[in-house]
Amino acid sequence: MTLYAVTIFLSAFLLFQVQPLIAKMILPWFGGSAAVWSASMLFFQLLLLAGYAYAHVSIRFLKPRVQMLVHVALLLGSCALLPILPNPVWRPTQAGDPTARILLLLTATIGLPYFLLSSTSPLLQAWLVRRTVPYRLFALSNFGSMLALVSFPFLVEPILTTQQQAYSWSGGYVVFALLCVYTAFASSRAEIKTAVVAREPQSLPESQLDAPPGIFQLVFWVLLAACASTLLVSVTNHMSQNVAPIPLLWVLPLALYLLSFILAFEGDRIYQRPVFIPLLIPALSSMAYMIYASGRNLDVKWAIPGFAAGLFACCMFCHGELARRRPSPHYLTLFYLMVSFGGALGGVFVAVVAPRVFDSYRELPLALIMCGLLAIIASWEMRLRPAFQSAFGVFFAFLITALAAYFVAQDRALFKNAVLRARNFYGPLEVRDDVVSKDYGKRTLVHGTIAHGSQLLDPGLRYVTTSYYTNPSGVGRAMSAVQATGPMRAGIIGLGAGVLSNYGREGDYIRIYEINPLVERIAQTLFTFFTHSQANKAIVMGDARLTLERQLRESGSQNYDILAVDAFSSDAIPVHLLTREAFRLYSQHLKPDGVLAVHISNSYLDLKLVVAQGMAEIGGYGRLVDNDGGEQPYYSASEWAIVSPKEKFFDTKFFAGDGNTTIKPLAPKPGFRAWTDDFSNIVTIIK
Repeated sequence: MTLYAVTIFLSAFLLFQVQPLIAKMILPWFGGSAAVWSASMLFFQLLLLAGYAYAHVSIRFLKPRVQMLVHVALLLGSCALLPILPNPVWRPTQAGDPTARILLLLTATIGLPYFLLSSTSPLLQAWLVRRTVPYRLFALSNFGSMLALVSFPFLVEPILTTQQQAYSWSGGYVVFALLCVYTAFASSRAEIKTAVVAREPQSLPESQLDAPPGIFQLVFWVLLAACASTLLVSVTNHMSQNVAPIPLLWVLPLALYLLSFILAFEGDRIYQRPVFIPLLIPALSSMAYMIYASGRNLDVKWAIPGFAAGLFACCMFCHGELARRRPSPHYLTLFYLMVSFGGALGGVFVAVVAPRVFDSYRELPLALIMCGLLAIIASWEMRLRPAFQSAFGVFFAFLITALAAYFVAQDRALFKNAVLRARNFYGPLEVRDDVVSKDYGKRTLVHGTIAHGSQLLDPGLRYVTTSYYTNPSGVGRAMSAVQATGPMRAGIIGLGAGVLSNYGREGDYIRIYEINPLVERIAQTLFTFFTHSQANKAIVMGDARLTLERQLRESGSQNYDILAVDAFSSDAIPVHLLTREAFRLYSQHLKPDGVLAVHISNSYLDLKLVVAQGMAEIGGYGRLVDNDGGEQPYYSASEWAIVSPKEKFFDTKFFAGDGNTTIKPLAPKPGFRAWTDDFSNIVTIIK
């Protein structure tokens, strides 16, 4: 029993340790978008389904000795694929939806090891089922998974570089493979029996312990697992879209998801329907409110614990119902197969279906409604008095109806002024026309919940530079200072509504790097900043980091006078654009006296710490320009970090502070560890 427990625990630990590890490694290759995690989760769920299917087929159709030989051969073959370092050949070469490329990359890098880790828990439990009850090993497996997740952002990520993490994981996998081979040989020598008297849920009569599950049972297993999976991925997306797509915000929801599995399958006493089904009422209601609170941008100090608590309550219900409905051990692999199939369905819905069918984030509201509907079905088995039973069902039906009406009303109110709503891999985009006052209206591009530039609709004000890019802003001051000395060569990372191209004059040269094809189309059709600009201008499609690297190899430095970094995904800047290697790349594309401007406005992250360290890496001087946007009602508050190789660049009228603008020196913080492509720790910069 101990040998099985150790092997299953190690397999589960490695299975979930590799998820944030590999996703973080490939994140910079695909624009640093939060959707990279959704696509990765889809891969993990599909491989989990494949592993469980393999275990089910092996147990059902192969003799014990053949099972052992096949599994040992696969384990030895998988070790030849180590270490798990992605091949650079998988880096994208053009813009577009990279979901299929991510799935293929992950398959080539960790496909077989992850497949075998996925199959270990059900396969070993099936080998053990003839001698003892295995469901507690399912809880142990999930405990190992949760421990792996919790340790990653707090122990592994702050200490080890990405490459060190990959080699350490690969070494652990070799240990697991050897242990699993030994377990397989030990199992082949054990006496095989075909029946076992097992302790089953009290809801099943003795005569039905070995009865095959019916179609309703199979479908309900799938729906419960799919609901929990959809909630997991959609809540993770919602929490991370305005901070950053980082392991910390990937791990928390997934750890709670696994904790609910542990508690539900540890025993029959923890999950109690009279407790957890009524608990769904405040859980579903509060999450529905938080989705739209504060203009869909609720402060993370409330949003993260609120969504975490709601997700845990919903997952406890889904997994608790799965635990109550688990079959006799004879159908163990079928049960795991249906659960993993449901999990994969949830992943497909969020990562593949939703971005192509919906024009905004609708999967979370739908998952909340689905959870309520499943609760109505489960509530009929609570064995209450008939009057209470009926009242409870009616109340839940009313709640679900009210939630659906609330979602529809909020959706209509939020998008009543929308000119365009669209969504792709990189998230939802909205273009809206708002009447700000009797004097003017404005058109705004919104990505997720954050404005990414606006243009005034009045013909006389149309080409006034607005939002975060005004003349008093840091980037406005830097561009004005550069243009004061002659024509400007400018690189801009992030197109948005194209507002920064408004600075382009005849004789200027502007190249804008944009990864999202939908943004390119919107900026050139629904806004006129870019098309109106008199500069020699062009939009270069693809991830800015990869494109700048390719330009350096193929044509050398672009010799920019100024390079502005304004690449936000909703309110989160991609981490790979703030590393030491990124700053060195920027420096190589700037003239010897070229200026770097980085937009660091953020409600939750102190990005100036990262930029200051990057400045030190390239040997420059910096200023923080904090403008409150109070000069005009169509200005927005902004914070920019401006870096120049010459300190005298700031000794001009352009960098003189005023009543609305504070300008301070930018200096590295002693002891702050520079971010690199191998290391970044978001925890150290949370405000």
